[in-house]
Amino acid sequence: MVLPGLASAGGAGIAPAPDPEEGDGLTTLAPNEHIVGDYRSVHDALSALRTDTTTLTSQHPDHTFLPLPDVLREWQSAGIDPAILIDGIGLLRPRYAELGLHQLLPLDRVLVGVQSTRPGAFGGFHHRDQGYRHLQMIAVITRYGEMDTALPATPDLALLDLLRAYAHDCLHYGSYRRYQLRDGQVIRTQYGINHRRSCGRTYSVPDRSDSTITRNLGVVMEGACDREARRITSKAAALHGVEITDRPHRFAFRDVTGHLDRSHLAEIEAAAVTAPDETQAFLTSLGRYETTVNRRYAHFLAEVGEAEADELHDTILTAVISGNTAGLGTWLDSRHGPGAFAGLFLSRSYLDPDMSVTG
Repeated sequence: MVLPGLASAGGAGIAPAPDPEEGDGLTTLAPNEHIVGDYRSVHDALSALRTDTTTLTSQHPDHTFLPLPDVLREWQSAGIDPAILIDGIGLLRPRYAELGLHQLLPLDRVLVGVQSTRPGAFGGFHHRDQGYRHLQMIAVITRYGEMDTALPATPDLALLDLLRAYAHDCLHYGSYRRYQLRDGQVIRTQYGINHRRSCGRTYSVPDRSDSTITRNLGVVMEGACDREARRITSKAAALHGVEITDRPHRFAFRDVTGHLDRSHLAEIEAAAVTAPDETQAFLTSLGRYETTVNRRYAHFLAEVGEAEADELHDTILTAVISGNTAGLGTWLDSRHGPGAFAGLFLSRSYLDPDMSVTG
């Protein structure tokens, strides 16, 4: 498979947009990001953050990072066919367009840790301190598996893991955001269907640690993004006939394709006990994420959506991308009565007076 122009496969990238106050210049905003208040100051601050990626990669000084297109070209040169990832992107593009996202995260804004000098380093979706960073508009990820060599030991799984991460981070990249300044710093007052007052107070409260369902909008959005990413990854795996059964890789395979069940979580917990340190940390993080994000979101859809869980999921993602909760509110109201959105999520203290405001 030839990979010409791969860096542009994710869409137009950093798109030009007029400054409503200055009338000229370019902006580094993602497709559904918006600035309120002092446009130029916020724009310049974001531009500076999005030009310098060293603040992110410096968190992993032992890892070598490359843009995703370079990774795929190097792997292809070494005999690893990237078709699983490329075909997966072909699956997600029309699906995300249905949800209202027509511009994907540019592939050259995805930095992949491909190798590490740290003994025992183990990468993948659940590696620590990685993911999409909205202020820098960069996804920082690591390739799956032991990182002592430049090439993955399990290429198919490494490609599926990259696809899951990319599909997931595309939705974060394309989600609605509103930025403004507070005390000279850029703050985000809206992300998707979640709001945060300029004083820092959030619309919903964190879930209890023992909760099996979520009432936190951050978990709802994270769960929605990952449910969609894993569906696409599962389709790509089926398209290419990938099936992985050896431990611990079978746990990661079932994770990226969304086929973990309760018995697998118990096996993962047991396997982590005897695994090397970083593999243990990866498996522990995998189990925690499944329990606190994906399973809580699945239970939320089942309880609130009931027989229409898939329709609720689509409605949530459409609202996350557009930033408009009207359609989601109408959907919930029609099934659970007026004010259902606030009833499900609104923190009692969210609209309390901001005591830091004077005058």
